[in-house]
This record gives sequence, C-alpha cells and structure tokens, in this order.
Amino acid sequence: MEILDVLTSMAKAGRLGPVSCGADWQEVTAALGEAWEVGTMSRRRRWPRLFAYGDLELSVCRCRKVSLICVQTWRDVIELPPSIVEGTGTFPAGLRHVDIISALDKAGCSWAPYAPLTFNDQCSLTVVPSGANFTPAWARWMRREARTLPVPAAAIAVSSRTMCIGSVTGVPPG
Repeated sequence: MEILDVLTSMAKAGRLGPVSCGADWQEVTAALGEAWEVGTMSRRRRWPRLFAYGDLELSVCRCRKVSLICVQTWRDVIELPPSIVEGTGTFPAGLRHVDIISALDKAGCSWAPYAPLTFNDQCSLTVVPSGANFTPAWARWMRREARTLPVPAAAIAVSSRTMCIGSVTGVPPG
C-alpha cells in the first residue's frame, strides 16, 4: 500500500482504522496501545491535548474524544501504526500536488478548489463526499512549479468537519 492510498482512503472514509473524529480515547488506546503525549494545544488550557503514534497525531478533547486526526508527511519517511495500515507502516514522503489530484481521481473522489484555504502559495482542495481538505503548503521559491515539485511540509488532518492534507498551521479545528 502506498501513502497516497492510505490518505485517499482516509479522505473517503474520514477515519484510519479505529481512529475517527468522535472516537473514544480509551477505545483508541486499547486498539493501538499507549500514545506518546506531545502536550497541550494551548498554553493557557489543559485540553485539548495532542498525542502521537509516530506521524499519526491525535487531538483529544477534555471529554476524552478524538477531535482532530493529523498525519505528518513533511518528514523523509512517514511512520504510521502497522496495525492500521498494510505492511510495515513506513512510507516514503514527497507528495506532489499532481499526485494528490491523480489519487483522488483514481479513487473516484470528486474534489473542488477550497477557497478559504487557497491563498498566496497555497492551493487547497476539498473532497466533496466527506468535506476533507487537501491543503499543501508551498514554499515561496516553489511558486512557479508548485504543481510538479514535492510538497515540503504537509499533514493530513481530520476534524469534526474537515480533513486537511498540508500545513494545518492556523486552521481552526472544527
């Protein structure tokens, strides 16, 4: 299985194995084991808290429900729990805009431009059936060749209303 297959499947279903928005945190940890605790998502509040299983990051609200799912894809290698993806759970990174569109088309996922997250060097897409957002963040120097060069910093995130692939900095959850 390729990383684009995993991300496309996640965009279609809004989940990755037992992990979905609204999933009970106790059930997630029962299925995947204890996660590494990254910390709080705010300096002023104890909740929500961010946990990680390799490059799979989960935000958990104080009611102990998953409120955000994020797969970091900016590193050289993407590591996901092998129990929820086929094979080792290790994938090469280097996503390209054109590959994301091709994977969505191949999977039968209709998509459209997503204007609220399309600005400057960033071009966002929404998967129509699920409302998932693919949002690659492009570096300034990549402006002219953004459709053919690898995405330098990307993530996939599912909140209660959206899923984003790309930089999620500044994107409000839910």
